[in-house]
Amino acid sequence: MLKQKTLKDSFSLSGKGLHTGLDLTVTFNPAPDNHGYKIQRIDLEGKPIIDAVADNVTETTRGTVLSKNDVKVSTIEHGMAALYALGIDNCLMQVNGPEFPILDGSAQYYAKEIERVGTEEQNAVKDFYIIKSKIEFRDEKTGSSIIVLPDENFSLNVLVSYDSTIIPNQFATLEDMSKFKDEVAASRTFVFVREIEPLLQAGLIKGGDLDNAIVIYEREMSQEAYDKLADVMGVPHMDAKQLGYINHKPLVWANECARHKLLDVIGDLALIGKPIKGRIIATRPGHTINNKFARQMRKEIRLHEIQAPTYDFNREPVMDVNRIRELLPHRYPFQLVDKVIEIGANYIVGVKNVTSNEPFFQGHFPQEPVMPGVLQVEAMAQVGGLLVLNSVDDPERYSTYFMKIDGVKFRQKVVPGDTLLFRVELVAPIRRGISTMKGYVFVGEKVVCEAEFMAQIVKNK
Repeated sequence: MLKQKTLKDSFSLSGKGLHTGLDLTVTFNPAPDNHGYKIQRIDLEGKPIIDAVADNVTETTRGTVLSKNDVKVSTIEHGMAALYALGIDNCLMQVNGPEFPILDGSAQYYAKEIERVGTEEQNAVKDFYIIKSKIEFRDEKTGSSIIVLPDENFSLNVLVSYDSTIIPNQFATLEDMSKFKDEVAASRTFVFVREIEPLLQAGLIKGGDLDNAIVIYEREMSQEAYDKLADVMGVPHMDAKQLGYINHKPLVWANECARHKLLDVIGDLALIGKPIKGRIIATRPGHTINNKFARQMRKEIRLHEIQAPTYDFNREPVMDVNRIRELLPHRYPFQLVDKVIEIGANYIVGVKNVTSNEPFFQGHFPQEPVMPGVLQVEAMAQVGGLLVLNSVDDPERYSTYFMKIDGVKFRQKVVPGDTLLFRVELVAPIRRGISTMKGYVFVGEKVVCEAEFMAQIVKNK
């Protein structure tokens, strides 16, 4: 299983804020296991911290704004995209003002600094949310949509469409997050000339210029109006008849705008709170729909906080019934594990097919056969025993015995025809032959039983 990651060292980036025009510095720091992303306003009294999660997003006009108790931080999406794409799970970001510096309008400097300081593997397991069925969010007014489909990794397809002759339709794809730095990070934010005046009137883009954004001039206006806008922006007058891209640096890619939208989607979905395995298909995305989708995903995760392991019937088991009998002393009618389909350093996944021929159904209960809860816990413990005994030499010389059972919950009946999927993991390293484990039993995607238990590994006489 992959472990969580943080930065090996801190780094800082400085520049002006896109919307405030202030000189700002943001520092990215290592953080402990299960810390997640947090942002600290070090310029304010008490140095308040905001959790970087979708539920704390309060504005999405030309950027993502986090707020908590009247404390705000905006334009965070580029830094968040770099953290997420480069696999950083835990980071404390400290900023001395109300927004992150815009830099050149891309995420490339964040990505370069993360690569420069390096990453560090932590002890906690990386907690992916695995997409098992299609999830969709649509905005009928704008025609925007975000769909996520099952996939082995996190990947994105982004399609943009504008009422513009310069940038009518574009798409961008990222199949592998390891290519983010080279294929996406340098894509810059963009704005249409027709949007600039309303944005200025709204008190935004005070720090915007031709060095930190791609400006698209696609609707001809009078020379006088064009000159006035140039004066407000502090740029030289240009020919109002010359349509096209206005920026000091040429486009990095022909579809740079679509790539930047893809970057924004990653940055906004980083606020889901845990990495996902799935394919994102975003059509005409923007910060508003990105955030709505991220919030929907957070609700989905809360509903399925404990996910059932993936069970591929076509894969060969890691342990078949014969190997299980080599490790466990249990025999009919008390061998309650049919096979093991996955095993790691600190976890194991086992399977039990419950048939109508189970001997306990004769008396529990004849008219309504239900698998006894104590046998579900026993089966869970046998799976845990396989995890422990698989790690010792001469396992046939050892047995495992219950010492304690805590927190047992039964959520649903188990009946003939059910396939039980067990996931058992070590809560702490084995010490002096004592192992503490946490186990779950699933039928389909539902948890039917859970328990914590302590067992002792004893050498047979």
